[in-house]
Amino acid sequence: MPSIEARLAEVNLRIARACERVGRKPAEVSLVAVTKTVPAARIREAIACGVGLVGENKVQEAEGKVGEVGRAVAWHMLGHLQRNKVKRAVAIFDMIQSVDSEEVATEIDKRAAEAGKIMDVLVEVNTSGEATKFGARPEDCVDLVGRISHLNHISVKGLMTIGAFTPREEAVRACFRLLRDLEETIRQANIARVRMDVLSMGMTSDFETAIEEGSNMVRIGTAIFGSREGTIGAPA
Repeated sequence: MPSIEARLAEVNLRIARACERVGRKPAEVSLVAVTKTVPAARIREAIACGVGLVGENKVQEAEGKVGEVGRAVAWHMLGHLQRNKVKRAVAIFDMIQSVDSEEVATEIDKRAAEAGKIMDVLVEVNTSGEATKFGARPEDCVDLVGRISHLNHISVKGLMTIGAFTPREEAVRACFRLLRDLEETIRQANIARVRMDVLSMGMTSDFETAIEEGSNMVRIGTAIFGSREGTIGAPA
């Protein structure tokens, strides 16, 4: 079985090659290591090999790991966030990538105000239309960003999506193109206090396609840590 170091080297090589194909620089693409079900010792090993961003799907699992691993890296919330878990999420994470409603954004704003911090967030969009996935509808995305832009304790940094679960590359590519188009629409709207710095799309099965379509943040678990049992709709 390849080591985490070898797996990371292969992932970084694939990122570089995808960037080369479309005339981009590998430094433009951030790698989030998805650590769902990965024990703390293996996360520390990945950090020693250069991982600087760690992504978790569940608040409860992340709490224990942050305590064991520490804050030498940034922690991102990737999974669906329930309102009753927001307070804990705000305390743990440096970014929440899964904001998909005004209600959740408002709760994050409230809890961030109580904690005296500004919470970086991405708006999650369901670009595939698949019922197993969370995320705002594409046709609602621009309006949602506008409605939450006035919240004083969140900072909208960009968009996130999960590609279609299909072996048909064009269907997956269409999801990523849609998110990129939404990013450009929001950028041109010049919404106050909103930045489109992050386009988070691409996982183990499709990150090269995502990079070709403009992703600057990929979320990769299996290609780094090996296969493990997962949850339908979970970013990895």
